[in-house]
Amino acid sequence: MPHPRLLLPALCLLGLTTYAQAPLPQWHHLDPADKAMGISTDRAYELLRTLPNKPKARPIIVAVIDGGIDTAHVDLRHVLWHNPKEIPANGRDDDHNGYVDDVFGWNFTGGADGRNVFENQKEDTRLYARLKPLYEHKTAATVPPAKQAEFRLYEQAKKSYTTNRAKAEAAYQQDSQELAGDLGRVAALKKAYGVAVLDSGLLHHPPTLADTALTKLTAQYYRWVRGKFPNLDTLANQYIRYNAGLKRRLDYDYNLAYNPQPLVGDHPNDLTERHYGNNNLRTDPRDHGTEHGTHCTGIIAADRTNNLGVRGVAEQVRILGVRAIPNGDERDKDVANAIRYAVDNGASIISMSFAKYFSPEKNIVDEAMRYANAKGVLLVHGAGNDHLNYDSIPAFPSTRFLNGQTIPNLITVGASARTNDERLVATFSNYGPKTVDVFAPGVDIISTYPNNQYHSGSGTSMAAPVVAGIAAVLKVNFPHLTHADLKRIILASAAPVHTQVRKPGTKQLVDFATLSRTGGIVNLYEAVRLASLTPVPAVTVSAKDRSGK
Repeated sequence: MPHPRLLLPALCLLGLTTYAQAPLPQWHHLDPADKAMGISTDRAYELLRTLPNKPKARPIIVAVIDGGIDTAHVDLRHVLWHNPKEIPANGRDDDHNGYVDDVFGWNFTGGADGRNVFENQKEDTRLYARLKPLYEHKTAATVPPAKQAEFRLYEQAKKSYTTNRAKAEAAYQQDSQELAGDLGRVAALKKAYGVAVLDSGLLHHPPTLADTALTKLTAQYYRWVRGKFPNLDTLANQYIRYNAGLKRRLDYDYNLAYNPQPLVGDHPNDLTERHYGNNNLRTDPRDHGTEHGTHCTGIIAADRTNNLGVRGVAEQVRILGVRAIPNGDERDKDVANAIRYAVDNGASIISMSFAKYFSPEKNIVDEAMRYANAKGVLLVHGAGNDHLNYDSIPAFPSTRFLNGQTIPNLITVGASARTNDERLVATFSNYGPKTVDVFAPGVDIISTYPNNQYHSGSGTSMAAPVVAGIAAVLKVNFPHLTHADLKRIILASAAPVHTQVRKPGTKQLVDFATLSRTGGIVNLYEAVRLASLTPVPAVTVSAKDRSGK
């Protein structure tokens, strides 16, 4: 059993590959016939090459709303959107859209002075901090009828914050003790073997020690580093990073006193405000947000022609980056503005790998999603990584508007793994037969990482861009497809899989097909085949050219 500190729920960094001279192995591109539950990318492109009378391919724009992108990455720099109406670095708003020098996209989590928000509170913390002065020590009986709804929200936020803060404190204290023990054991092994670095070769074939306990410990650590880490120090650094993440939750996520918004300089209560932030998408390459956004971007569209690193799902795509997601929870205002910015700049598809469990201004996110729907834009969203039933929890962005109507242009995605056995569904993935539309590869997905590097990551954060990439391939090669067509075809491509799998968060075996609306895993080959059967309208009238040209 791997150490629990390696089973991270979001972006699981399971190893590092530096600059690569040839494409790295990516299982999610494989076909089920290869004994890997991939999306059949190569078969799909072969089919596209042989289709008779296929419409002429047309480049499109795909937006990634995330935590930033390394715009200088060798595998991404040639696939990034460039604002054709903006002159770089002249300090002027050349296209008069309200955003100065938005050459690659925009950052709604930064200030006009160039500083950026890397950390933010969880939404329950923000709510509790804001409402506590109004309702502390009050009861429902003492609150006016007009304020009852807000009082109930205060109580929910307080309960959630108090519970999560206590869990975070306990987790950090326990892990700190375990970390100290691990580092002590690593030091003991180094001393016993007389080496400065315990590489995997030594751990596999160690010199004989008189201390049998240390010998057993060596074998245990080898099982944990085998195939994932070059040496034990790399594993220990993973433990240290995990512990720092637990400390970060106390310092920022669940800290009532922390408030980074003055740095941005917007008016938080003005939900109509749209023009704030800066043009810095890359921010700090050491920041988790930039790591996450860079990873998601590579899954969609890493250069398929340069024979380097990794290959994205889609080609002839330009990635428009919108930074709106800090560590912690995103603000509804930023998400709504990010969607509108992407739509207004020609995105046909928007990939969104973020989620939270409170959404006090959901109405403005709903309005932005309706705006995207009216403009023919498809939204693809990761279901989340808390192994919960999405049908029965308040999670946001949700699959329904506040009025209960299903959001028609949204696809919600769970994460699946490589093998067609009881481990097919990712252990961390949220699921839901009514609210999760499909599953897609989201475990051990190798993709781009800042500074020309490549990491393997796991999460529904990885599954959503796989689906966004599939949607992009369809839209590029069959431009007549509407966003409704894209959703219909993608869902239809996911044939039900009836493998008995472990229900996320439990040991219970269930039919994989019961965990989502389609019961299946997306497949690019099947999606292309279905798209090729969708007739081209005799006359196509477009309200707006979304090609980016």
